[in-house]
Amino acid sequence: MLGPVRVYVGLGSNLSDPLYQLKQALGALRLIPRTTLLTQSRLYRSQPMGPAGQPDYLNAIVCLDTSLDAEALLDQLQAIELKQGRIRTGQRWGPRTLDLDLLLYGEYKIDTPRLQVPHPGLYVRNFVLYPLWDIAPDLVLPGQGTLAELIARCPNDGLEVIAE
Repeated sequence: MLGPVRVYVGLGSNLSDPLYQLKQALGALRLIPRTTLLTQSRLYRSQPMGPAGQPDYLNAIVCLDTSLDAEALLDQLQAIELKQGRIRTGQRWGPRTLDLDLLLYGEYKIDTPRLQVPHPGLYVRNFVLYPLWDIAPDLVLPGQGTLAELIARCPNDGLEVIAE
């Protein structure tokens, strides 16, 4: 059995009452076996990156300690998404009830057909970097430097804090 690994998960929603979706997801994350939710970021509103005409997103980041391996944790995250009405249409960056992204799994690098960790978009997305800063300002990202260095290169571009 794996000892606890520190992981960071991104939460996003822009359909079916996004605030409700994120609150439900936080409750569900607390119920993942062999996993403890340690902290969460403030809540942010961000502009969608995908197809035009979709609503703004609400985003947050959580920090967890888990004894699950990365694939088992991904299974849990995808089960939460499914329970909250996530439909995978194959459309990249389209609207969704809930998106849970495994951003970092300790200092591990994982590259399988199903999972890439660190998450490939982590280093350039303001809706990931700024909430991550809320909960882990001293974080060093594998192969990329400090979180502070990444934020210095990533404008907030309309990212708005909407709740503590």
